Amino acid sequence: MKYVAFAQPGPSEVLFVAERPRVTPQSTEVVIEVEAAGVARADTLQRKGHYPAPPGASPYLGLEVAGTVVETGSAVRGVAAGDRVVALCNGGGYAEYVAVPEGHVLPLPRTWSFVEGATLPENAFTVFDNLVVRARMQRDDVVLVHGGTSGIGSTAIMFTRAFGARAIATAGTPEKCAATLDIGADAAIDYRAEDFVERVLALTDGRGVDIVLDIVGGEYVARDLRALAVEGRIACIATASGTHAELDLSRLLQRRATIFGSSLRPRSDEEKAQIAGGLRARIWPLLDKRDPIVPLVDSIYTFSDAAAAHARLESSLHIGKIVLVPDAPSRDA
Repeated sequence: MKYVAFAQPGPSEVLFVAERPRVTPQSTEVVIEVEAAGVARADTLQRKGHYPAPPGASPYLGLEVAGTVVETGSAVRGVAAGDRVVALCNGGGYAEYVAVPEGHVLPLPRTWSFVEGATLPENAFTVFDNLVVRARMQRDDVVLVHGGTSGIGSTAIMFTRAFGARAIATAGTPEKCAATLDIGADAAIDYRAEDFVERVLALTDGRGVDIVLDIVGGEYVARDLRALAVEGRIACIATASGTHAELDLSRLLQRRATIFGSSLRPRSDEEKAQIAGGLRARIWPLLDKRDPIVPLVDSIYTFSDAAAAHARLESSLHIGKIVLVPDAPSRDA
């Protein structure tokens, strides 16, 4: 089977298409014939050598796919060959076939294409776990979403709407701010042109937001705290601007605030399956309607153009999800 490889860490140009034997399932796994694979920030970090696969996980790129189940392990009971599915992968999704734990597989929404379905797993698992489970998002909460046009950010805006909460999004250009409003944000802040803390406080009559979803890290965390309401929660899920933050602890105490961090990839298969169960119960019934959760595909590249896909992600010009599809299929090895 063909897959996207790299021989040594480096810029996007190190990616190339190679061949290796087709994967086979362990007893609790299914093999999916991949129709589309989502491109995640974690993939670019792994390509650079900054985010190695956890012990026991596939060393190959690709954390989310959509496709058709073609083989199941001996202990699999809830998924069958022929099922059209999306799945969170423990690596290896940039390939014609990938083996995935049964618990990480969800049905492809009936009204979504395979390309659209590939935008779901990484974003949906991450946002649901952090906003719904950990930050306990409730109806009428106000949520500050940094990077509102990213895959995570756009999904967070849509999930916020689905739960009856309100989203304030940050983005880096007027065009991206407008896009976040189209996605469903109640307000948008151009962080290059105005101080997001001052703007948040103005939009909330000085109260602040209940939840911040922070994909930036670094000095943003202290600013998040200034924008937080009493009993507010800050979810730190990435460190694009740095891994160190300096906080005013008196403000933390006064706000009775909670700051927590979370990373999806190192979690156990059982923990990921638990998140999948929550998604199946509370998000999947909404997807066929395509409102308020809709697929947001920025661009589509073939495996042979994976370098260009990574370059576009790293340019931060994208709005929504970048997706890879196999080249003319071999599907025979």
